[in-house]
Amino acid sequence: MSSPPEHFSARGREHLDEMTCLLYVERQLERGRALEVSAHTQECDACRTLLQALERESRLLTRAMLEEEEPLPARLGAFRERAKRSMQWVWLLSFGLAASGVYALYTSYVEPLQQRLEEAGFGGSSLLGLLIFQGAFWKGWQAMVSLIEVLAVVTLGIFAAVLLRRRMKRGSAMAVLLAGLCALLAMPMPAAASEFRKGESAEVRRDEVVQGDVFLTGDRMRVEGTVKGDVFAFGRALEVPGHVEGDVIVFAQSARITGQVDGNIRGFNNNITVTGTVGRSITEFCETLTIESQGKIGGSATAFVNSFTMDGQIGRDILAFSGQMFLTGSVVGDVRAKGRNLDIASSARVNGRVRFEGEHEPSVASGAKLAFPVEYTHYKSRPEYTRSRYYFWRLLWTCAFILYGLVLIHLFPEFSKECVGAAQNAGASLGLGLLVCISLPIAAVLACVTIVGSPLGILAFLVWLVTLFSAQIVFGGLIGRWILGPAQDAWGQVGRMALGLAIIGVIVPIIHQVELLEFLVKLAVVLWGFGAISLALFRRFQPPSSMATAGVAPATPLPAGTTVGGGPAA
Repeated sequence: MSSPPEHFSARGREHLDEMTCLLYVERQLERGRALEVSAHTQECDACRTLLQALERESRLLTRAMLEEEEPLPARLGAFRERAKRSMQWVWLLSFGLAASGVYALYTSYVEPLQQRLEEAGFGGSSLLGLLIFQGAFWKGWQAMVSLIEVLAVVTLGIFAAVLLRRRMKRGSAMAVLLAGLCALLAMPMPAAASEFRKGESAEVRRDEVVQGDVFLTGDRMRVEGTVKGDVFAFGRALEVPGHVEGDVIVFAQSARITGQVDGNIRGFNNNITVTGTVGRSITEFCETLTIESQGKIGGSATAFVNSFTMDGQIGRDILAFSGQMFLTGSVVGDVRAKGRNLDIASSARVNGRVRFEGEHEPSVASGAKLAFPVEYTHYKSRPEYTRSRYYFWRLLWTCAFILYGLVLIHLFPEFSKECVGAAQNAGASLGLGLLVCISLPIAAVLACVTIVGSPLGILAFLVWLVTLFSAQIVFGGLIGRWILGPAQDAWGQVGRMALGLAIIGVIVPIIHQVELLEFLVKLAVVLWGFGAISLALFRRFQPPSSMATAGVAPATPLPAGTTVGGGPAA
């Protein structure tokens, strides 16, 4: 007897085809047909082998479709492990770069300024303690300190919640954390005996005695009575003919001190005139500072002004950074000045040394009584690009921005990619950057006018500063994307950002000789990056359309009388 054909089994029955076996594996056959297939595979070895092969392929396909992350090949996995181990050297290099930048900043700016302040008679107190902890700017600002403490606690709480969000599976842990934050926020704040007076004319009357601090806000501010504490003035004009036992901190267009101030005077003004007596020191950032012949300063005078006229008496030293300085009064200590011109009249009297660094030699009248000859150092400004220090700082700032961008990209990789993508729309980025960059700080200042809006205003201003520093990072990433194309991973973004910042660092010294061109380029970079970040935030918070999310077009309405199945209604 001849053997049966290949498509027949040994008992003369047909073999099962692949489609029938596949439907059987997927359980798509009817019950009767499935029983027939099962009985046949038990008798036929070939069909049973085919069925097992299809079943194995189906399991592998199903597992591959359900796999969330495709496993890396062995060689790529080994490379990732080596890169992860080498990351410690990258962070060590970044930390060393940051430390060197801080050291260079301190040795180049902070330390020389500290030495000059000590030479001006500020004693042995450190610069940090002078400006923050002991300075009159912060004296009595308990509310500001409390606000900073609250913001710090909230920031730490949010940071801890982000780090522990994957481990906080139970609601009790989150409840304990929130309860702790609420307890910290509910702690009693220090009480401050202060008075707030505002209006078109805010004043302390002549027969009035204020036991604590006074905050004045208005168009015209006047202190005729006695204030046992400090006076804080925010307005157009301030006049103090009375007696202030504490300090006077003034932010006004003009100020005039004709009375007695036992403490310090600290001010940011357009012009200030001192005719009365100041028990301690005066520090001014203004256009014009005038100490008239009746004016007496018991301590030192520190001035950052355009014009400084000193016709009164200074009990200690003078430290002045001014364009024009006229010295006609008496100074018990030293005079250290830097500016364009220094004129010493015949009525001037200086018991200490006079050191002047300026563009022109000081003019000293023949009748001036000076204990020592004037020590003059000629200062001639030269272009910054001819100094090696300029290139050192350019390199240092470029490396600092690269380090800052590295941290931002690793913290927010997706948002960084969105910002660089938004920067490709040049028109929208520049226009939105100009609008937001100007309007946001104005809105922050307006919000700080009220006590309720102060936290929001401070937060908005901090966001504005962070965005301003991040704008160059985004523009550097855009340049790198133009050259190398889009990046898919975080390190690719870092490499493109570093390339773009390096190109900016090379171009800026080249165009530094043309100040207007350098200014326009820097302004365009800041506005472009600022607008790209704003555009990315706008797109992220824009609510997506349900149809756009599904990726399908809106369906055409069904005709009237149509059932759910699509047929006509009965």
